[in-house]
Amino acid sequence: MPSDSILIVGGGPAGLEAARGIAEIGYKAILVEKRDRLGGTPDEASYAALTPHFKNTDDVLGAMIGAITSNPLVEIRTGSTVKECSGAAGDFAVTLSKDGKEEVVSTGAIILATGFDHFDPGRETQMYGYYEHDDVITLVDAEKMLKQHRFVRPSNGAVPKRICFIQCVGSRDRQIGNEYCSKVCCGIASKQAIEIRQIVPDANVFIFYIDMRMYGYWENQLYWPAQEQYKVNYVKGIVTEVLKKGDKLVVRGEDTTMGRPMEIPMDLVILSVGMEPSTGTKALAKLLGVRQNKYGFIEAIGEPMDTVSTSVEGVFVAGAAAGPKDLEDSTSMAGAAAMKAIATVRRKSAITAKV
Repeated sequence: MPSDSILIVGGGPAGLEAARGIAEIGYKAILVEKRDRLGGTPDEASYAALTPHFKNTDDVLGAMIGAITSNPLVEIRTGSTVKECSGAAGDFAVTLSKDGKEEVVSTGAIILATGFDHFDPGRETQMYGYYEHDDVITLVDAEKMLKQHRFVRPSNGAVPKRICFIQCVGSRDRQIGNEYCSKVCCGIASKQAIEIRQIVPDANVFIFYIDMRMYGYWENQLYWPAQEQYKVNYVKGIVTEVLKKGDKLVVRGEDTTMGRPMEIPMDLVILSVGMEPSTGTKALAKLLGVRQNKYGFIEAIGEPMDTVSTSVEGVFVAGAAAGPKDLEDSTSMAGAAAMKAIATVRRKSAITAKV
């Protein structure tokens, strides 16, 4: 018999929004999250404020989580993973595992909101010295310090006075196979640069970039305020290596605007790491037989007009599981996935009723 429930895998912003939308229309949502708490990457990585509006992450996630925990039509399964799946659209049988115990749940449609992983900057190359120098950190590391309202050098606890961001680390890189733009890194670096200047007003902050890519309103929300109000220095150039010299870091590369080499001392270097498909995204795609693109993200088969339908009927995707997305994209996709999942359940139920 067809099921009128919809299973959502992933408890980040996309999964939370999908569950809320499904329940508000009157259908049952089963939200499965492998961690012991909801919130996804923004929670797990301790994001301080969200791009581009600088809203407090805990406040935003708290409101999203509260909207589903107070709704009796949402069943939340934390600490759980999907182990098996059989059946077809309208009548899937999904095996969930928690603490070694397994349970089979029936669902009419599935939404994959399994998110992304941050690129590991030391995995392919050590030219930035991420695993060699304590004062070479990532956007994620910086975000954790910003959340604590305490921005210091990891090596000695001193307040840094010269800080730089290096863009496109793990993105737009043919050598490692990540040829795509991760979309949010330029905006996040600009947001963090503003926050750093707020915490350390006398710091000199630089952003070394190939191209600055500001989507939609981010140009006026982040890029110009960073330059004009907070005096962040944007330098078009390519960084080739980061070296240790005394208690400083030396950033070497080429200023491509001036067409000359550059060698600049820094106290702290922040690597703007991009997005890659999460381990869960790749595992679920394989388990469900869902087609992936060449980079490992789940492929939406109806783009550009349908961004959420996958190669398997009744299985939909939302958020960064489908590729680099900002939060606005992710929650918008979640709404679309919820509507298509409900439509699938209704259609299959109607067919059965006629038989």
